[in-house]
Amino acid sequence: MTKSANLLRADDAAPAVERLDQTGLEAFDLASLRKAYAGRLDPATVLDNIYDRIETTGARPVWISLVPREEAQALLAAAKERQAAGERLPLFGVPFALKDNIDLSGFPTTAGCPDFAFEPNETAFAVERLIAAGAIPIGKTNLDQFATGLVGMRSPYGIPSCVFDPCYVSGGSSSGSAIAVASGLVAFALGTDTAGSGRVPASFNNIVGLKPTKGLISTAGVVPACKTQDCISVFANTVGDALEVVRVAAGFNPEDSFSKAAPPRALLAKEWTQGFRFGVPSAEALSFFGDEAAAELFRQSVERLEAIGGTKVEIDYAPFAQTAQLLYKGPWVAERLAAIQGFISTRPEAVHPVVREIILSGSSMTAVDAFEAQYKLAEYCRLAEQQWAKMDVMLLPTAGTIYTIEKLLADPFTLNSNLGFYTNFVNLMDLCALAVPAGFRLNGLPFGVTLVGRAFEDGAVAALGDRLHRALEGATMGGSGRPLAQESAIGTSPDDELISLAVVGAHLSGQPLNKQLTERGAILRKTTRTAEGYSLYALQGTVPPKPGLVRDGRGRGAIEVEVWDVPADRFGTFVAEIPGPLGIGTLVLEDGSSIKGFLCEAYALDGATDITGTGGWRNYLRGTSQ
Repeated sequence: MTKSANLLRADDAAPAVERLDQTGLEAFDLASLRKAYAGRLDPATVLDNIYDRIETTGARPVWISLVPREEAQALLAAAKERQAAGERLPLFGVPFALKDNIDLSGFPTTAGCPDFAFEPNETAFAVERLIAAGAIPIGKTNLDQFATGLVGMRSPYGIPSCVFDPCYVSGGSSSGSAIAVASGLVAFALGTDTAGSGRVPASFNNIVGLKPTKGLISTAGVVPACKTQDCISVFANTVGDALEVVRVAAGFNPEDSFSKAAPPRALLAKEWTQGFRFGVPSAEALSFFGDEAAAELFRQSVERLEAIGGTKVEIDYAPFAQTAQLLYKGPWVAERLAAIQGFISTRPEAVHPVVREIILSGSSMTAVDAFEAQYKLAEYCRLAEQQWAKMDVMLLPTAGTIYTIEKLLADPFTLNSNLGFYTNFVNLMDLCALAVPAGFRLNGLPFGVTLVGRAFEDGAVAALGDRLHRALEGATMGGSGRPLAQESAIGTSPDDELISLAVVGAHLSGQPLNKQLTERGAILRKTTRTAEGYSLYALQGTVPPKPGLVRDGRGRGAIEVEVWDVPADRFGTFVAEIPGPLGIGTLVLEDGSSIKGFLCEAYALDGATDITGTGGWRNYLRGTSQ
């Protein structure tokens, strides 16, 4: 990206964007876009329509900065060239937005605070993956400042409101991202979720919010709220769309100390094979804060989940509720202070008053408080295990109620806390969660429910959440009024069958042939090493330069490899691109397991340089560049 950011001023506020586009699309989901692109609709027309609508209605308060129209069109033109050259771009021409605490090179990252703004040198890891897959960033969206809040009101860039009633809050902190999707301006948007920021705005605007397992999507390039708890989340019109975006954005990032190596099938959309048990808190443990319509819609959601084959199990919600209290009444508030301590200590007046009060309260926390809270969290997690033994997944209201902007301005702390009653515990307990629409109150305001699963059960939770969403009679997408198709696109994805592959040279992350994996939707699972008995050679005359791995029984092994999960239906085309003397064989890893991976024919070793002692191709390249 270039340095020509169009940073908008806080006084540019304007009414919310119109909800319907003028392109003739049946809906603004991935299936509809692909169908239209396969016909006569040029993606450039879709982009122009988006920018025309933003210019007509104003960018505020949804957007903080916009990618200029000509830059977005240039990105699309480059994606067209890559696609024409044979690259597979799973998100070709799909417009998206990102919350403005996520870096996009050439554009300021404000975290909702103009005086904090900086221009990052690099684009966030996850965003790079989405752009590489053909997605087109439109701009950066508004948020509760420093991602502190569930309301969407703590920003100098204006207050986004619910797309169904401007008197009501949009939800936060990922307010602008949710509104951009619900208004039909983008097909999906990235938010962040520490306490529920990727779920509450979804509930308030009739869209899907997928909060993956911590570390599944790298948070490199994200301004931290609570670094140990932060997740990048995805807003979309359908569960299938959200899951597909996560599949592209996910991947182990060795340069991110909080990135996790996911099990090989964490994102497969396959439910529990013997039916499923869903946990629901007892009636006494549920709270709707006087919202009887929400209580009734939740009851209907329970019945709907039973109707599609689930067995309801009443659980003790106490350990989850007690964990939720820790997030803002424990030392994790001090972690928010740690993220911006240098800034807030010198420029306290630049921080929103409510945000400032919350974050500075962390200064009273001690190391003793931190350890005691960790002990409590471990205790609550152990108690929660007893509840998880009874259920496969948990069903909760996403939020017990929704408030007007006026009421939240009058009581910004208590009411915000109420909105996190069902969300705050999820990241502390390292769980995944999916918010889906669950109907409308008589006053026209939407209600949503959340399915919560254990770590790395994201795909199973998504498959069930998609069924629940589509079982909702009259389900619509966002604020458009367009019906949700009854047929599901999830569960039939070719990504549901994966082949794990160990790569050792030019296909490693950052190397010139890595795109042959990423363009096929492959996901980096982990970095590991080979067993003993392997030698690595730098081959002669290969373009780009490549190593050759051989199992000769003499080498000391411990050669660095990356393990990628490649969709089975694309594995054949990948293998077809591999030139001799390299091929795919079976490798033994340091843990004794066997896996498919790159091996070299022996004849090519004549004249090659033995580089086994370097421990891997990247180490060898570093040595030769010095």
